[in-house]
Amino acid sequence: MSRPRPFMHSMLRLLALLATVMAFTPAARAVESTPVRSPRATVTLMADQAAIAPGQAFRVALRQRLAPGWHTYWINPGDAGQPPEVTFALPEGATAGTMRFPAPQRIPFGPLVNFGYEGEAVFTIPVIASTSLRPGDTFTLTADATWLVCEQVCIPEEGAFRLDIPVEVTPRPDPVTGPAFIAAEAAEPRAGPFAARAGFDGLQGAVELAGPLITANAVREAFFFPLEVNLLDNAAPQPLTLRDGTLRLGLTRARADALPASIEGVVAITDAAGVRGAYLVSAAPGPVPAAGGLPLWQAVLFAALGGLILNLMPCVFPILAMKAVALARLSGQARAAVRAHAGSYTAGVVLSFLALGGVMIGLRAAGGVAGWGFQFTSPVFVGAMAWLMLAVGLNLSGVYAVGGPAAAGGALAAKGGHAGSFFTGALAVLVATPCTAPFMAAAIGAALGLGAVEALAVFGAMGLGMALPYALLGLAPGLARALPKPGVWMDRLKQGLAFPMYGAAAWLVWVLAEQAGPSAVLLVLMGAVLIGFAAWAVGLAQGSGGRLGRLAGGVALLGALALLPVLHAAPAPAQAAEAAGGEAWSEARLAELRAEGRPVFVNLTAAWCITCKVNERLALSSAGVRQAFEQRGITTLVGDWTRGDPAITAMLRAHGRDGVPLYLFYPAGATAPRILPQILTEGIVLDALNASGAAGS
Repeated sequence: MSRPRPFMHSMLRLLALLATVMAFTPAARAVESTPVRSPRATVTLMADQAAIAPGQAFRVALRQRLAPGWHTYWINPGDAGQPPEVTFALPEGATAGTMRFPAPQRIPFGPLVNFGYEGEAVFTIPVIASTSLRPGDTFTLTADATWLVCEQVCIPEEGAFRLDIPVEVTPRPDPVTGPAFIAAEAAEPRAGPFAARAGFDGLQGAVELAGPLITANAVREAFFFPLEVNLLDNAAPQPLTLRDGTLRLGLTRARADALPASIEGVVAITDAAGVRGAYLVSAAPGPVPAAGGLPLWQAVLFAALGGLILNLMPCVFPILAMKAVALARLSGQARAAVRAHAGSYTAGVVLSFLALGGVMIGLRAAGGVAGWGFQFTSPVFVGAMAWLMLAVGLNLSGVYAVGGPAAAGGALAAKGGHAGSFFTGALAVLVATPCTAPFMAAAIGAALGLGAVEALAVFGAMGLGMALPYALLGLAPGLARALPKPGVWMDRLKQGLAFPMYGAAAWLVWVLAEQAGPSAVLLVLMGAVLIGFAAWAVGLAQGSGGRLGRLAGGVALLGALALLPVLHAAPAPAQAAEAAGGEAWSEARLAELRAEGRPVFVNLTAAWCITCKVNERLALSSAGVRQAFEQRGITTLVGDWTRGDPAITAMLRAHGRDGVPLYLFYPAGATAPRILPQILTEGIVLDALNASGAAGS
């Protein structure tokens, strides 16, 4: 019986050793509450410490594991939703801080966009334990939480949670929950080494981050999530402009109310390797950061080039008639006269560009939606311009001489002398605005993001570029000697060049038909008859008709002007989308198509935009482009800016443009569109589709 004793002693020693080891080994069980379960989510409360010390700061977290297809919400839930809330019951002397949210994702739902989370979300809360605790105590924390989970429907849920955390001399991190807290901390937005600026002009604005870490490799995608609910149109695109050292995101406001004292939110940035980081942004609203970050010198250069090219655009062709007559008059004149006329014309162009730029800047500062060619969105302006073109043509045809119904613009442009040269330049600027030449879009977009003085410098450079061919006569007056000598041919040329003016008037009447329908066309044609009668009557008065002819002409002119208020009230037909072969554009429809993962081509156009119509006829309506759109399942959305539209204006500004045309291609699943040039060919469109397809594959 004595033999088993050594065995028993050995077993007792082994058990004692195991007990000692277990006493000093942390428990493997996580400090996590009993879960609250539903078919939609499993939610727990957990701590990052397996044991705490008296007065220790630690973290707890509400952990949501969501079923596939369900999501929950950020602190700003976007267009709908509600963020989770937690209410604690803590021991005396303990405190809990504010819940911290991970950076959210965009969750489109039809035309709406929510900000929230799918899969798993961990919301951390800092807690400080009571200093009155003693080792061996248990820190008991209870909490009541509410949260909203949504799929096709939204269901509010709630739960009660309890954590019992041991109190020891030395705190011990929880090895089971620790990785979840590390991941949560990495997903939370943090302060970044960036200088932030933000600003709005009406509904349109931008946020800009500047810092040496912003490079092409560091930024593949970016999005700004505002902390304030209803500050932004959440479904609107945020076009990204990137230069080394500067990131700019275009923003669109939800409504034109007062801005908060500070624009606050989170910018989520994904780099070229697909790694996502989030950074806190806080900036007092100021001037809108310039689109594209185009430096002033480059904006001025682009403006001058755009103004020069504008001479080749079809909008300016009617004015070439008056230029040709003016050039003919200069043949054989002295150098001083040639220089003076060239200077007068240049002054007319430059001052008119400055005036147009000043009006645009003023309207935008007042919250208006003026963009390049904005005056052509008014049927009254288009009708008046049609009458002006008719009056100038009648003057060139010899129906009347200067001083008649062409009023200030047409008569002064048609007359001789320096006033004629000056107002020819002014009229050229007015009728040039339906066209947008290459380089102009970037220059105008940059100009309207600069201060008033810098912006006017850009518009002045555009005027100098447009006036340059004629201004060369002032620098080299000998060029005028190469023109034929004055003679009978000048009168014949003058009469023949009236027909481009009649053609311009006819085109403007067609524009009016697109803007306001047949009733507006009837009004303008009635006014044209009155203008023609006034020209004839004044022509008689200049011959033998005397005072009676001038009176009759004045009455007819007043009758035409009386039609303008009626013209202003004419309704706008909705025909542009069908004419351009697509659906009508709207932010909601664009968001819906993109949420479905379908490729979309956006065409922002206007009936009076010659560039737009040429592109639609030669490029967008070509058999090759139509076949490519059909094969790829591309939906075309057409935005009609013929009579102005604040939503389209906001879309233009969001992409650094202040006038049509604007062409955007959204490949399936892309976060940002590909912007096409303003002058299109079939090859340019097809290359853009192929490049976008390659990038997205």
